[in-house]
Amino acid sequence: GIWARYRPEDFSYQGFVGSEDGRRRYWAVGRELYARIRRARPNAAHEAIAALDRLGLLDCVITQNIDNLHQRSGIAAEKVIELHGNATRARCLGCGTGYSRDEIQDRLESGEDVPACGLCGGIIKPYTVLFGEPMPLREVEAAQVRARGAGCFVVAGSSLVVYPAAYIPVYAKEAGARLVIVNLTPTHLDHTADVCLPGRAGEVMSRLVARLQARVRC
Repeated sequence: GIWARYRPEDFSYQGFVGSEDGRRRYWAVGRELYARIRRARPNAAHEAIAALDRLGLLDCVITQNIDNLHQRSGIAAEKVIELHGNATRARCLGCGTGYSRDEIQDRLESGEDVPACGLCGGIIKPYTVLFGEPMPLREVEAAQVRARGAGCFVVAGSSLVVYPAAYIPVYAKEAGARLVIVNLTPTHLDHTADVCLPGRAGEVMSRLVARLQARVRC
């Protein structure tokens, strides 16, 4: 697979900002990965969560995914808190100029190996969190606030092993929310959950939404 052909250090923050060669290695794999992201489509889990939004039952989505698929499923961008960033955007670390990742992809496919800012010549970095890079404080704080204000917090398709994101359901539970965990395998928070629904997120969430829709129609 793709990960067998690249080293973890090719995705490190220090490697990316520290040398042009590091950026060259990153963009080599980044070009391939983004091509896959562009081809991706929302799955059953994304569609079920979007249906919750249309029912007026969704406050926000807190996600570690970077693929923009929640937005593509119809959820407003301001309702999606992206803890690891968004792969469809990039920005210059020097002057802050924003770029569409599609534009950067076109430049890579035209032969550029290390895209630089067209205004200041600075380093263009994807709007995603690399290894060794701090998570965005604003998004982390927003996730904590929304979790503590939730009446019901649903974990959908997460094994809850990546921290600090895995703490977010704990904040919700400690503040009095009902905790629902939907996952194919057990998690370390199952014992604290009010409801555990084992299975694939898309299948379980689709059934859950169908039952909620039936209640609304009644």
